[in-house]
Amino acid sequence: MVTATLADRQATRNNDAASPRRRRSGRSTLLTVAMLLCLVYFLLPIFWLVVASTKANEDLFSSFGLWFSNMNLAANLHNVFTFQNGVFSHWMINSLIYAISSGVGAAALATAAGYAFAKYKFPGGNTMFTIVLGAVMIPMTALAIPTYLLFAGANLTNTPWAVILPSLVSPFGVYLMRVYAADAVPDSLIEAARVDGASEMRIFVQIVLRLLVPGSITVLLFALVASWNNYFLPLIMLNSPELFPLPVGLAQWQAASAAGSGSQALFSTVITGSLVSVLPLMAAFLFLQRYWQSGLGSGAVKA
Repeated sequence: MVTATLADRQATRNNDAASPRRRRSGRSTLLTVAMLLCLVYFLLPIFWLVVASTKANEDLFSSFGLWFSNMNLAANLHNVFTFQNGVFSHWMINSLIYAISSGVGAAALATAAGYAFAKYKFPGGNTMFTIVLGAVMIPMTALAIPTYLLFAGANLTNTPWAVILPSLVSPFGVYLMRVYAADAVPDSLIEAARVDGASEMRIFVQIVLRLLVPGSITVLLFALVASWNNYFLPLIMLNSPELFPLPVGLAQWQAASAAGSGSQALFSTVITGSLVSVLPLMAAFLFLQRYWQSGLGSGAVKA
């Protein structure tokens, strides 16, 4: 009788110990399913883009959209880079120039401004940072017309500067770098450098920038994506097709296809051009993420 009671108590303890594991296992399974659904949600449009880029124009409307038909990728790529005397190559070069210039410039300015707001006390600093926070709330489309009038007065419209200069301003990047610099750069390190006789510029260039690399790369990625996908600003600033970036140029091809003015074959050309336009962004993320991850890892280790 005593042996049976002890055995029942032991079984009860085992069940109590196993129940948290079962609950954790259930939550883990639910989380895995949710992540898989999110993965499908994000990758399905890219998969469709890849599949559609391999089809001829007639196959786009006669075959199943999520699977391959007759392979026509080589012909589509040839059409993309030869249509209108190869203007797509000019659009891609323009997008690279706009995105790299805007991304690097926005990251540099945001890093310097964020560090200044975080580590320097000067009159009006809090007010200026409040204005920056307010600028984050303003949509870029609301500033497009005033920006156009400003650049038109300076005779800078229909030039690359009309696209690059407005993209250098990143209020969210300044806010992000201010928050990041406040924790990533110790005040004691700055004071030690000042005691050793280092100038403020030398402290920023040789010490602070190395600590702010992960945050700067994050701002750079955001600025690259925003500039690469920017459509409305180049649309109102530029008139010459030779200066168009990829979003504006592809939109014009799409409009010609939708109008049906003898250009129906442009559907496959536009889709394939969209696939090509995505590849540089993917390459940028794959190339920059190692600096991002390594910087985060090194910043997490304390002596």
